[in-house]
Formats: sequence, structure tokens, C-alpha cells
Amino acid sequence: MPPCSALLRFSKSFSLKKFASLSDTSYPKTASWREDKHCCSWDGVECDKNTSHVVGLDLSSSWLMGHIHSNSTLFFLPNLRRLNLADNWFNDSLIPSEFGNFKSLAHLNLSDSIISGQIPFEISQLSSLLSLDLSKNWLLIKAPVWKRVIGNLTQLRELILDTTNMSSIRPNSLMNLSSSLTTLSLQDCDLRGNLKNYILCLPSIQTLDLSLNELLLIEAPVWKRVIGNLTQLRELILDYTNLSSIRPDSLMNLSSSLTTLSLRACDLRGKLENNILCLPSIQTLDLTGNWNLEGSLLKSNWSSTSLNILGLSGRMFSREFLNSIGNLKSLKHLALYDCNFTGSIPAWLGNLTKLTYLDLSSNSFSGLLPSSLFNLPNLSTLSLGNNQFVGPLPSHVSGLNLVDLYLSSNFLNGTLPSWLFSMPSLETLYLYRNQFVGEIGEFKYNSLKDLDLGYNKLHGSIPRSVSRLVNLTSLSLSSNNLSIMLGSEMFSKLKNLQILDLSNNSVSINNNAAYALPNLQELNLSSSNISEFPTFLRLTTNLQSLDLSNNKIYGRVPKWLGDMGMNSLYYVNLHDNLLQGPFPTLNFSSLHFMFFSNNKFTGEIPSFICDAIYLQVLDLSHNNLSGMIPRCLVNSTSLSVLDLRMNSLHGSIPTIFAKGNNFRNINLNGNQLEGSLPQSLVNCIDLEVLDLGNNKINGTFPYWLGSLQKLQILIIRSNRFQGI
Repeated sequence: MPPCSALLRFSKSFSLKKFASLSDTSYPKTASWREDKHCCSWDGVECDKNTSHVVGLDLSSSWLMGHIHSNSTLFFLPNLRRLNLADNWFNDSLIPSEFGNFKSLAHLNLSDSIISGQIPFEISQLSSLLSLDLSKNWLLIKAPVWKRVIGNLTQLRELILDTTNMSSIRPNSLMNLSSSLTTLSLQDCDLRGNLKNYILCLPSIQTLDLSLNELLLIEAPVWKRVIGNLTQLRELILDYTNLSSIRPDSLMNLSSSLTTLSLRACDLRGKLENNILCLPSIQTLDLTGNWNLEGSLLKSNWSSTSLNILGLSGRMFSREFLNSIGNLKSLKHLALYDCNFTGSIPAWLGNLTKLTYLDLSSNSFSGLLPSSLFNLPNLSTLSLGNNQFVGPLPSHVSGLNLVDLYLSSNFLNGTLPSWLFSMPSLETLYLYRNQFVGEIGEFKYNSLKDLDLGYNKLHGSIPRSVSRLVNLTSLSLSSNNLSIMLGSEMFSKLKNLQILDLSNNSVSINNNAAYALPNLQELNLSSSNISEFPTFLRLTTNLQSLDLSNNKIYGRVPKWLGDMGMNSLYYVNLHDNLLQGPFPTLNFSSLHFMFFSNNKFTGEIPSFICDAIYLQVLDLSHNNLSGMIPRCLVNSTSLSVLDLRMNSLHGSIPTIFAKGNNFRNINLNGNQLEGSLPQSLVNCIDLEVLDLGNNKINGTFPYWLGSLQKLQILIIRSNRFQGI
């Protein structure tokens, strides 16, 4: 088949869907392919100038959606040297073995393209490969294939297998990789065990990323090899590996070529020496999440004027260290969260005019927010949450165009200034857990995706402009003094909304309005004074969490609630309402948490509750339920809390508590249970609370309950035990 025909048939085997590619710069390259022009002129196609053979195909981020089959016409292009199909949607296709026929292939990129299964043996036959990227597909590579990759791909310079399951691969096999390798990225590959002393002897390596392998231990002798042998290293990323035995002062001896050092959450501990930042080429230094670091780096020790990304966490950094940062005029990204800093924010931060990202959250900063922070011209993310700031926000700012603003969990007060609602690029606004008063202003732009103003003292109604925030995925206004009407005019256009929390306000429901929130996953209307179920839930098929507790909803649970959240609903809370009638029928297949207490449900606990095989907490207390306890409840291995107190249950407690169960709290108080106490309760080895009081249980006093070593509360009074 001629190459142009093969390419055309290959393109027609896919549909073009924008959501199939994640890149902001994606576009459908094949949409411009025309049969009346030679394929060498097509977008993404590269041909040899002498032979006109197709030698390159780059359809990355091209909206392709469909399967790659073993009979695909792609494999009629035997002269390919470069193939890039990254960032498409191949519907969990397996990698066809026919890829092994591309004998001339030097560059192969299938990253982030929704392929699955095992990496086939035939990939190891591509002996001309210089770069191989199969990352972000959650593939599996087994030891025999890995051995052939190491043995055959001797020219490899780049190997990127992020998120590939390599749990069966011994880490010491890395030493046998190609000596030409300049980039090795095995992020989040489930590598486990100790890196051996001789492992990191790759003489040409410039980028090494072994991050997110949390069971990978790198001990001091191996670290010494990293320092001594990897002299060309430019990027070293070991986030979330175990470096607890490494002395922080050894960082200064790393390669002088190093531009990026990222050791986030590696359990580094001890003192950072004053000369740590004398690496002459360093541009990115991220040591955040290492809570046991300490240091007092002085201004005179900052030798690198090229540093543009700095991230640190720790408990013992001095104020002198904080002030020394003012000398780093090139900084673009500064993260100093959870560093135990106190006092006011230094005013000189307003002079770091290149900053695009500033995170000072989870410290103990206090005082007023300096207005200079809100005038940084390039700032896109400002995170100051979980501190002790007081006072109002600045009433006026100039030139601020934030994308993300986090000011939650402080003591800020006053009204919300108008500039908060006038930033054209703002996507995230978190102001929850402060003391703001007044009304919510009208939003001038529709860029917002996440809005959380909960736990303040705001009043009034939701601004009408919220109805235009079509990109909104999360809206939380919990625990204010707002008056809210749930009606179609306000919410009908919010088709992307996934989380809606209006709890602890005054909510009215207009069930005469027809609208749907098709992507809603979490709804919280607890303590909102509602008296009926919101009918828009009828069309909500992906709901995961529903909280309508502590309201005045009366009558029977509607039948349509059982169809809501098919195979997705894991949390339901209807406690403290006025519900009555028989136990409601829900889709139990995914339920983990069920709270139906303090209502007026009657009848038996139905047998179909046994379908809730993942149930962890079941609270049916304070109802009028009768009948017997279903056997499946005590035989569960998933239940942790079983609360059936204050009902009218009768009969004996089922006799078989399963071995290996997870019970921590069992409360059957205030029923009419009788018979003897089942000795299989000794299988509840994690039980902390057992309340059987106020029943008719008889038999010999259960001294054997003393074998439950974690039991803290035992109530068995007002029964009919003998032999006390």
C-alpha cells in the first residue's frame, strides 16, 4: 500500500474529539489532510528529501480517538524513524506487536495516550531507538521484557516510563542500561527495595527522575556514588523516595552542572549547612515536605543569582533565613509552606517583581496583609492560607491578575473588596474560614472554576452573576447567613459543576423548575432548613456523596432516589429529618457510608442491604425499625461501625462474626434482642466500643469479652445475664 494511502486510512480509523487531547495547544492535524496533495506536505508528516519515504509522523495532541489495531495501516510505513502519537485517546488499546517491525525507528513516543496492558516483547527489537517514551499510560513491564530492553536497546539516550508498573523489576538492573543514556525517568513505577551501591554508574546521565517510588530506599553509600560518579547531572528528581539516612550537607557536593534538584518529601532530616546553595548552576531547588529540616542560611551564603524556583519546608528556619531571600531577585516561584515562621510578612517580598508563584501557607504569620503583595505585576498564584492574618483585604490593588488566590483559615475580616470580582483570569478563590461580612459581589468575568467562601459571616443572596460561571466545578458557600433559592435560573447553566455545598444557610428549593446538573458528584445541603428532596437529583447519574442531614424533610424517600448515582454513590447522610415509611431502596453496590439515624423509618431492615458489600459505617439508630438483624451485617468484613440502637429489633444477635472483620464500634442498645451473646464476638479484635444495654440478652455473663484487648467501652447493663 502506498504511504499516502496508508496514512489516509490510518487517519480515518479515528474520530476527532477535542477532549481526547489534554494539551492547551492541541488541534486536529489530520483534519487538514487533503487527498489532492502529496502526503509529504501534510501537517505532521515528514519525508526523506531524496527518496520521498515517510520517515516521520507527529500526530501528538491531535484529538485522535479510537483503537490502534494490529492490522492498522500505520504498519505500512516501514521507513519511519520518528513516531509521536502522544496525548491522544486510544481507548485502552494494547500496544500491537507490529511496532517491532519499525526497524529504523529512532524515536517512539506513545505517552499519555490511553493505552494499556503489558509492554510487548517486540519493543525490545527496536535496536535503533534513541528515545522511548511510554509514560503516563499505567502499563506493565515484566522482567523478561525489561531484560531484553536493557540488552538490545544499547543506543538509548532517553528512556521515559513514568507510571509503568515495574514492581517485579529489581532496582539493581538499572546499572545495565545503555551507557549512552542521558535521560532516565521512572516516576511512580512502584520500584521497591534498596538501590545497590554500584547501581548509578551511568556515565552520561543528565536527567534522573526516580520520584514517587515510595518504597525505594537510597542509602548513604549509593548517594555517595550519585555525588561522585554522575558528574554531568543537570536534573535530579527523587521526590517521595526514602533519603532518611542522607546528610543534608552532602547536597553541596553534587554536580556543578546541576540546574534542578527536587527532593520533596524524602524524609531528609538535620541541618542545612550555610554552603548548601553554592551549586553554581542551580536554578530549581525544591526540598518541601521534609519536616525535619532545619537551618539558618544567611544572606551572605546565597551565591546563586540564577535561582528562580525555591521550595522549603521545616520547623527550624530562622528569621534571618527568611530575610535573606530578599536578595534573590530572579525568583519566580517561592514556596515556604509549613516552615513555622512567625511575625509579619516582610515588606521586601513586594520587591520580588518576577514572582509568578508565592506560597507561604501553614505558617504562623500574623498582622495585616501587606498591600505590596497584591501589586506584584507577574503574580498568578498567591497562597497565604492557614496563618493568623487579621484585618481587611486591601481596598484597592493595581495590575493584579491572579489565577489562584488562597487566603483561607485566617482571621481576615471586613467586606469583600470589588477587585476580588474583577480579575479576568481568576480560576480559584478560597476565602473560607475567615470572618468576612457583607454581601458577595457580582463577578465581572466567567473564568472561575473553584469558589469557596464557606465559614464566614456573609449575608444576602447568591449574586446573579454566578449563573454565568459556566466553568465552575466547585461551589462552596457553607456556614454563612445566606438566603439561597435552588432554582433553574441560577444553576441551569452550570453543567460542569461537580461539588455544591450550601450547608448551614437558609435554602429554598423550587422543584417546579426543570434543570439538571449532569456532572454533580457531591451535594451538601445539611442544616439548610429544606423540607423536600431536590428533584434535580433525578438526572444526576454520577453522584458520589449526598448530605441532606439535619433538615425538615418529611414523608417517604422518593423511589427515584434509588436510581441516583448508579454504581457511584458511596456516601448518603439523611439523619435528623422527619422521614418515615419503610427502609428506602438505594443503589447499594458502591455505598461505603450510610447515616439514616433520627428519623421515623418503620418495618424490617431489608435483605437487599446485603448488596452493600463495601459498607463501612451503617447508622440506623433512633428509628422505629423492627424485625431481626440481617445475618450479613455481623458477617461483614468491611463494616467498622454498626449502630442500630433505639429501635424495636428482636430475636437473637446473629451468631457468626467473621474472622478478620473490621468492627470498631457496635451499638445495639435499646432494642428487644434476646438469646445468648455469640462467642464469635471474640473475632472482633479491633473492637473499641460495644454497647448492648437495655435488651433481653441472657445466658452466662460474658467474661470472655476480656480477651478483646482494644475494647475501651463495654455497656451490657439492663439485660438478663446470669452468674455475675
